[in-house]
Amino acid sequence: MDRIPILKLGGVLIVTIQVDMHDRLALALEEDLTAMIARTGARGVLIEISALEIVDSFIGRMLVSIAAVSRVLDAETVVAGMRPAVAITLVELGLELTGIRTALNVERGMALLQARLSDEDDGDEDGSDRDGLED
Repeated sequence: MDRIPILKLGGVLIVTIQVDMHDRLALALEEDLTAMIARTGARGVLIEISALEIVDSFIGRMLVSIAAVSRVLDAETVVAGMRPAVAITLVELGLELTGIRTALNVERGMALLQARLSDEDDGDEDGSDRDGLED
C-alpha cells in the first residue's frame, strides 16, 4: 500500500498530500502521523492539501481525527492550502474542523506553528528544568 511521506522540520511534522486521498490511505496517514509524533516528540503538524480537489465526509472526519490524536499527544495541527471548493464542500457536509487551525498556504501555516513553539519556549524560561527541579 502507498504511504504519504512525513517530513520533520524542527519540532514540526510536514505532510504534503499530492494524491487523491482514499479511505485506506487516510487511515494509514493517521497511524503513521500518530507513531511519528510519539517517536519524535513533535509539537506541530502541518498538513498541506492544495492538491486535493475533492474531500468527502470520511476524509474530513479523518482530518478532525488526526487533529484530535495530535492534540492528545501535545501537538497542534494546521491544515494549509485548502481550495475554496474544498472549503465549500466541508461546510455543505456540515463538518466542523474542530481543533484544526487553517492557513492559506504553507508559509502562513509554519508561521502559526512556529509562533506556538516560540510561545511555549518562552514559558519554559523560569529557571527550572523540565522535570520541575531547580538547578
